[in-house]
Amino acid sequence: MENRKREVENVHITGYDVLPSPGQIKDEYQLEGKALETVKRGQSQVKEILDRKDNRIVVIVGPCSIHNPIEAIKYAKLLKPLADELADELLLVMRVYFEKPRTSVGWEGLIYDPHLDGSHKIDHGIRIGRKLMLDIARVGLPIGIEALDLISPQYLQDLVSWTAVGARTTESPTHRKLASGISSAVGFKNNIDGEISVAINAIRAASANHSFISITDDGKVAAFRTEGNPHCHIILRGGKTPNYDAMSVKVCGEELQKSGITENIMIDCSHGNSKKNHSRQLDVLDEVTKQIVGGNRSIIGVMLESNLEEGNQSIPDDLSEIRPGVSVTDACISWESTEAALRRFAKSIRQKFSEKTV
Repeated sequence: MENRKREVENVHITGYDVLPSPGQIKDEYQLEGKALETVKRGQSQVKEILDRKDNRIVVIVGPCSIHNPIEAIKYAKLLKPLADELADELLLVMRVYFEKPRTSVGWEGLIYDPHLDGSHKIDHGIRIGRKLMLDIARVGLPIGIEALDLISPQYLQDLVSWTAVGARTTESPTHRKLASGISSAVGFKNNIDGEISVAINAIRAASANHSFISITDDGKVAAFRTEGNPHCHIILRGGKTPNYDAMSVKVCGEELQKSGITENIMIDCSHGNSKKNHSRQLDVLDEVTKQIVGGNRSIIGVMLESNLEEGNQSIPDDLSEIRPGVSVTDACISWESTEAALRRFAKSIRQKFSEKTV
């Protein structure tokens, strides 16, 4: 009987590793004290911006993906003083992405392959990721992540102040259901072709009640029921052509309005908008600045891919040859460029904050 079952079940499975439950990991790396206050404050402040109770701009900034926790903490310790300096104009949220969606193949991120060697020690990745997030929260920075599956958020989502659903998964019904139950605000990107209706439909879906299958803190499979997430927004990330220009933003706002959705738009300065040229992110940010200064009130946030050093690199066979502070996925702007750009951005939009929030 067992041999007959194997003919139709797990045909391509070579093995599996039992993972600790979310509750076990949370007990090992507990959210408390300053870290807890950082997460609560970050979640609340992002939602207040979306609710137009706070007229600052959210800035999601940090590495395309994190592969070295030591370097990530170094980046966080540089970002925190800048966040405090610019806090009157900007709410800086550190981009802490551990999972990478792949069109074909490639490194899948710190959770799935923490040692960058194809060993896929996911139990290590979960522990490394949660500890790093706690350390960043203790620095005092709110965290933004991308939700890529239905299980890993059970281990990490309590540490998150803002969540993205990426261009490849915005159309996924399961991600829309997940977003409907996530505690933080959620941004949906337009799809890779640049179609915004997919993201608008995702926002509508995620605002409704749903049920989905995942695991509890005890590691048991369960059906979760949600009441819907009222703090979802669109992220324009470009597609076949960029869509950060004033006309594209205007059209997006009109489509949101037609669908009965608040005109909350975040601009991703990278990806299709930069035409995958990392240095062009600064040009995109300059154009967004002009729109805000010119009176645009629908733009509530921007995203920047930034690292300690400029550019990117492939993961070498000899891991000792990895250049410090350089992305192993998409190319990023350097810390020096980031710091100068955000100071310039805050200074340019300062006038906006002398006005009464509407």
